[in-house]
Amino acid sequence: MPDHPSGHLYAVLAAQRVLPVLRNTDADEAVRRTTALLAAGCRAVELTTSTPGWAGAVTRTAPLNDVHGRSALIGVGTVTTTAQAETALDAGAAFLISPYPAPEVRAVAVRREAVFIEGGFTPGEVAAAVRANGAAKVFPAHVGGPGFVRSLRAVLPGAVIIPTGGIRPAEVPGWLAAGATAVGIGDGLPSDPGELAAVFAGADADADADGDADAPRRAPHDAAAGR
Repeated sequence: MPDHPSGHLYAVLAAQRVLPVLRNTDADEAVRRTTALLAAGCRAVELTTSTPGWAGAVTRTAPLNDVHGRSALIGVGTVTTTAQAETALDAGAAFLISPYPAPEVRAVAVRREAVFIEGGFTPGEVAAAVRANGAAKVFPAHVGGPGFVRSLRAVLPGAVIIPTGGIRPAEVPGWLAAGATAVGIGDGLPSDPGELAAVFAGADADADADGDADAPRRAPHDAAAGR
């Protein structure tokens, strides 16, 4: 699927290695945290439908660039219904993620040619997601541990596998060594700008293959101020 936008997203995730998963108390907090991540060199960020006002946060952050001038890839996770999928895409989401198999979301993604990373836990669920989209979110990943991902990688060698759930930042290298493409992190990312930038220090190696970095974008501080 080289011409599908998923190919570019998956390359970004592989370079970034960590996918921040934001569950915030309100949209303003989600915007502040997202802009901090973009300023640290992170490009792909997952907001979630559990944040009140999440669609507004997507609208405010989707037009931004990261610190390297590359267009942000703002996705929405915990998407399980048709309405959520449609709302997320209308708000400008670059991708959708579900925590478990979600046929309604899959149908929307197919119809609107959107990138969808479907969740699964059993080998059958993960394989089905990979067949449909080339990628799968493994959730809750901590239950199976890195060894489970290593076993999945053995039978799905070309898949994009993103374990998420109960993983701390210090544990990321072990998951990557087991075969994860990137690791979803919901808690524990540093708030200090320098320490956060260190997490994404290698992500600037990703080339902006889609050439959209020259499109008009707002600076992160504009979104945080609601402008």
